[in-house]
Amino acid sequence: MPRAASIKQLLSQPALAAGLALLLASSAPAGAGFFDFPNQPRYENPNAEPPRAAKPDRKPHREAMRHDGKATREQPPPQGPFQIVVDIAKQQVALYGQDGFIVRAGISTGMPGHPTPMGVFTVISKAKWHQSNIYSGAPMPYMQRITWSGIAMHAGPRPGYPASHGCIRLPEDFAIRLFHTTKVGARVIVTREPAAPVEFAHPKLFVPTKPAEKTLAFAAETTKAVSGADAPGAARPAAATTTDVTSIMAVPPLEQKPASGPPRAISVFVSLKQSRVFVRQGFEALFDLPVTIAEPERPLGTHVFTAMALKDDGKAMRWTAVSIASGYRHRVSHADKRHHGRKTAEADEAQPVASTAAAALDRITLPGEAIDRISALLLPGSSLIVSDNALSDETDADTDFIVLTP
Repeated sequence: MPRAASIKQLLSQPALAAGLALLLASSAPAGAGFFDFPNQPRYENPNAEPPRAAKPDRKPHREAMRHDGKATREQPPPQGPFQIVVDIAKQQVALYGQDGFIVRAGISTGMPGHPTPMGVFTVISKAKWHQSNIYSGAPMPYMQRITWSGIAMHAGPRPGYPASHGCIRLPEDFAIRLFHTTKVGARVIVTREPAAPVEFAHPKLFVPTKPAEKTLAFAAETTKAVSGADAPGAARPAAATTTDVTSIMAVPPLEQKPASGPPRAISVFVSLKQSRVFVRQGFEALFDLPVTIAEPERPLGTHVFTAMALKDDGKAMRWTAVSIASGYRHRVSHADKRHHGRKTAEADEAQPVASTAAAALDRITLPGEAIDRISALLLPGSSLIVSDNALSDETDADTDFIVLTP
């Protein structure tokens, strides 16, 4: 038999063909895992090594890490003045600083029967580890108190609905961050509906006094008034309420004031209900005077204006405003009742729409003396609160202004 015919006959036998295929596959490069014959099954080499993936280029990754780290290091921490806005409807709290919004988190506020009070507050004390002296020593870590009657912000459980006894429970990581960011005196605004500070300008907002000598003159006047009217050790009045301009300075005796320290921001409160303007520096009452408010039968609303930073080389101040819906009830005139006839009940219930922040300022006329003294003390962090409501009874010598909004 010719050799070609014999080879063809051998290959026609399946067993020999399969053996030859395996032999050829084993002699193939290690990188090939299989070898194909036309019209034959595909055979895999069990000893073949899987192809090695190319090593990643680590240099771009390292450069990216260095870039991210550099960006993190270069990002400055948020700057105050800080404002904490609590939204009861959405069960959220948001922190705002000099450059606007910083961070937001879910909360749990007071349950029915123990509601969280709404209005304008400040942080009046802080404690990293605190236990409630009202509710059997319940833990209140990273506590920031806003009233002396037991309302505070602190880390605590948040079931997704109001569940506290009036406190504002925060996520632990947010509570820690907030605790280390804010200081005593930080503004806290609790609202029923969403609210947020917005950039605001108005000709009646206070402007820093230039030159600074007026501040020194004001301090000298205060010292003279104290030395002449308050003997060392004399009892300090709880708050100044007289309209006598010569006795409106309610300050502690000289030996109770620190010899030195950073200047403190001032707070100004204008009450429609009381028709007065009140001024504090830190938690100390300075003076209060009558104020003129146009159309006193119409509500002003509640508006919080905050001096954020100096501008124009210290000649002006950048302000923000937060407006809160008013719940203050106002009078309905007898003429309105006569004209409405059968609709007297509806007239009694009808409430005039509160002014916008700008319209509220338009209606307020402060005494010139008050404007001069406030302008002489104006610093970033100072605030002006305008409200239909009176000062809360919780406002005392250890708080800033507390204004409750129904």
